[in-house]
Amino acid sequence: MSTLKPVTDLRPGARGVVHNLRGGREFASRVASMGLTIGAEIAIIRNSGRGPIIIDVRDTRLALGRGEAIKIQVEVRDG
Repeated sequence: MSTLKPVTDLRPGARGVVHNLRGGREFASRVASMGLTIGAEIAIIRNSGRGPIIIDVRDTRLALGRGEAIKIQVEVRDG
């Protein structure tokens, strides 16, 4: 079973697939240039509940501000 959640809701170690970008064209273009596109697999490296969220996408670590991360909907995979 899978569920959709914003990146901000995921704990370290969680994995998923980018399902939706809710920030408009400029936002989608900017995050796409960093490798965050629909269908990209991500893993949460750090999410302490405040400050930037560090994710792994396409063998690259990215730091996302919480305002950016909440706009990225991920299909969370169990197991």
